[in-house]
Amino acid sequence: MGFVQEMRTNGNGLLWRASAVAAIGGLLFGYDTGVVSGAILYIQKDLHANSTEQEWIIAVLLLGAMLGAIISGWTADRFSRKWTKVVSGSVYVIGAIGCALSFSVPMLMGFRFLLGLAVGAASFVSPLYISEVAPPKARGGLVSFNQLAVTSGILLSYLVDFAFQNVPGTWRWMLGLAAIPGLALAIGMLTVPHTPRWLVQRGRNDEARGVLERLRSNDDDADVDGELQEIEDVSKQEKNTRLRDLLSRTVRPLLLIGVALAAFQQLVGVNTVIYYAPTILKSTGLTNNGSVAQTVFVGVTNVVFTVLAVLLVDRVGRRPLLLTGTAGLTVALALLGLYFLVPAVQHGAPWLALVALLLFMASFAIGLGPVFWLMISEIFPIGIKSKAMSVSTVVNWLANFVVAGTFLTVTHAITQQGTFFLYTGIGVVAFLFFARKVPETANRSLEDIQEELTGDRGERQEARQSA
Repeated sequence: MGFVQEMRTNGNGLLWRASAVAAIGGLLFGYDTGVVSGAILYIQKDLHANSTEQEWIIAVLLLGAMLGAIISGWTADRFSRKWTKVVSGSVYVIGAIGCALSFSVPMLMGFRFLLGLAVGAASFVSPLYISEVAPPKARGGLVSFNQLAVTSGILLSYLVDFAFQNVPGTWRWMLGLAAIPGLALAIGMLTVPHTPRWLVQRGRNDEARGVLERLRSNDDDADVDGELQEIEDVSKQEKNTRLRDLLSRTVRPLLLIGVALAAFQQLVGVNTVIYYAPTILKSTGLTNNGSVAQTVFVGVTNVVFTVLAVLLVDRVGRRPLLLTGTAGLTVALALLGLYFLVPAVQHGAPWLALVALLLFMASFAIGLGPVFWLMISEIFPIGIKSKAMSVSTVVNWLANFVVAGTFLTVTHAITQQGTFFLYTGIGVVAFLFFARKVPETANRSLEDIQEELTGDRGERQEARQSA
């Protein structure tokens, strides 16, 4: 069922309010990812930050996010998804205000790390909460809604950067305004219920039934008893699993794909585009104001093609979007490398940098951006899914940290064109890996996917024929 049709047929107010509030976590993730791209141009001048300090101002958030993703995996089970998100929203408010009031690079880095704790928690718990309150038939569209919130947050941050570029205080307003959606998340989560899954894990089955009945009140086809029984069965399975089960023969090929998707999503350099888009455009001869203004087009492209991906992912499948998007962003990276390599191109076609950035973002938004999060929610066995998704999320933030924390250093070492050609090579490797290893998961059972990846399909088919 497509996302639009799901929205029409599942009109429960509590369900949509809970999903929308939880998705604010994705909005925070996107806003903080994007806002620093414009702010860093003014932080550089105001706080006299050199290249290394600029890298760390950006990258320290990612260290916090890795820690936040790890901690939230425990707090979401121990204290609930709901209260983890209330606390993360509150921490985000404190971090945003602290960043706005910072008077030195170390102080700014400290509050950016605090923000990272909240962002890391949001990146993991937001889709987890939504998936656990959504009915099975609407789960795909609602989880994708979180990805749309991420890209909307990036666009919002670009618009804020544009609006405040000539206002006294510039970057302080850009960073400080993040406190508003952070407060909305913290307060909003107080108005929605715990997830039925968490309630069952805590032995509160009667409460879980009550929440399910409220969430499914407008769905005539809902089977509350059946869904509750499924939740209870899954909870029993997960109690018997350990982290070492991730290395079992049947799960290991799936984990390899999840980790590879997580790493390649960042190693192709997406966040150098998001974090450093104004810096890249400024290097083409634009002023600060001009580069920030053109960055808005990058944000709009991100949102538009994410919407397109949500509409197409169930129709054309995950794999075609993944391969098409990876091929497109690889071409865009090659164009950026060519742009900075040939001076004649820079002087004769300065618009090529913006075109390449837009092509990159469109390709990423329709492929690796949403498909990564969707596929890791589909390929892992139910009993081990939360642990496998947690590992994949941490790898994603680690790769993000490596790329964002080395971009300026690498460009100084091997030039801008060398950096983009390096990312081009990674894009080629990613495409080849996806083409060879990543299966289509749309409209397929988990058992079928596992048979393909573990090599058991032929053995099972022979067993069936023999029988």
